[in-house]
Amino acid sequence: MGKISEKQSVLVNKKYEENIKILDRELGIEKSFDAIRRDISIAGKKASLYFLDGFAKDDIMLHLMERWSFLQKGDLAVDPIGKLLDLHIAYIETEATDQLDEIISAVLSGSVALILEGVDQGIIIDVREYPARGPEEPDIERVSRGSRDGFVETIVFNTALIRRRIRDPKLRMEMFTVGRRSKTDVVVSYIEDIANPELVDSIKENLQVINIDGLPMAEKSIEELIVPGNIWNPFPKVRYTERPDVAAVHLLEGHVVVIVDTSPSVIIAPTTYFHHVQHAEEYRQSPATGLYLRWVRFFGIIASLFILPLWYLFAANPELLPKSLKFIGPEEIGNVPLLIQIVLAEIGIDLIRMAAIHTPSPLATALGLIAAFLVGDIAIEVGLLTPEIILYAALAAVGTFATPSFELGLANRFIRFVLIFFTALLGGIGFLGGLALVIIFLGFMKSFGVPYLWPLIPFNWMGLKSIIIRSPVPVQNIRFGILKPKDSTRQRGGTIPAPARKQRPKIKWHKKR
Repeated sequence: MGKISEKQSVLVNKKYEENIKILDRELGIEKSFDAIRRDISIAGKKASLYFLDGFAKDDIMLHLMERWSFLQKGDLAVDPIGKLLDLHIAYIETEATDQLDEIISAVLSGSVALILEGVDQGIIIDVREYPARGPEEPDIERVSRGSRDGFVETIVFNTALIRRRIRDPKLRMEMFTVGRRSKTDVVVSYIEDIANPELVDSIKENLQVINIDGLPMAEKSIEELIVPGNIWNPFPKVRYTERPDVAAVHLLEGHVVVIVDTSPSVIIAPTTYFHHVQHAEEYRQSPATGLYLRWVRFFGIIASLFILPLWYLFAANPELLPKSLKFIGPEEIGNVPLLIQIVLAEIGIDLIRMAAIHTPSPLATALGLIAAFLVGDIAIEVGLLTPEIILYAALAAVGTFATPSFELGLANRFIRFVLIFFTALLGGIGFLGGLALVIIFLGFMKSFGVPYLWPLIPFNWMGLKSIIIRSPVPVQNIRFGILKPKDSTRQRGGTIPAPARKQRPKIKWHKKR
């Protein structure tokens, strides 16, 4: 037997020593301290257990080994693998295989492999237990009311969190293995009688054709490999979330969720620009409050895009302002041109953000005070920046952080730079021309065949109304056809569920005698 390769699979041999020789070499027994082979005897036959230290559940393996120690020679005389699986391995997740490469992959993923003398099959016992933290509320997607659990780095926990919210027998969780060396587990989740089959097949085909050694960045690597034309595009064509309730909502709408092992974020596809500007907080409050929160958030996003370019346009061209707005713009520009001041302010905010990420939590407040009071105040005193620059740059930063999608916030920042530079070159015409180019660029974008600016381009009034207005749950009756769902009806029987429409029985009051 030769070395196991990707092109040619090696079968389990009835010669016990040959199997041991190959597995020892491929798994690095006696080279890697955590790769362990435990030699035992089962019913008078030589046997070996292969596993990685830290993954196998000790209590279950102890129970199984105690049970095997009582087996006699005749207990496994005929069909030893079948008898072990049916009678002597008291565990649910077991599987027999005759492929040595499957055994190696299973051991490296945390399972225990049993090799028995004189048989041409091995047994995989899935007793792995990954080191994992408990589900906690994500920092980026916090809500004032609602569930406090979030996805973690263990894929089985993440699928369970979705299953807990959607107990539909049509909910599918299809497993794929991606990466020649990393062999990362990837799950494609969708509701079979809702999601568009063409969309599901497209995502699965893109996963199956990936030919890469590993996925060091987990879900981000998967996104760049399966989303077409997404290399230099700053706008996210998929949505990330760490909230199981958000993932469940999108599954019920007809989206597909991609879950990658070792990542607490899942991928939602396809998405439009407007999917990235909605937040769970809007649906955890009353419709009126949710509508207010949504409009405030929209105002922040619009401010993050346009407030700095417009301020620079009016500051550089004060004749464009009416008399009532003549206060806009600095009285003295100073020694540094306004454009350079804006660039310095934007870079300074990014530096503060990156420094806050790498600063221990107890020191983060001190960092903010230093940045706000010392750096900003001294920059104004020495004439490096004007006060208005700091004001509008701060407002733009607040709008960026108010954007629910972190990826969209960074993309909007990039567009803000583009509009500022176009405005600096050509003035008002440059601002309008840059804005037109951005809209045209987004208008031609698609996410898995779905127009990125839908329902604005192409125009759909019902879809646009659902974005502008946080609609109450009783009137959310249909799934929009842009995703081509197999089942477009969310509620049956009108806007109010049938039990609620039944008239309450009248209560008869009896007079006291």
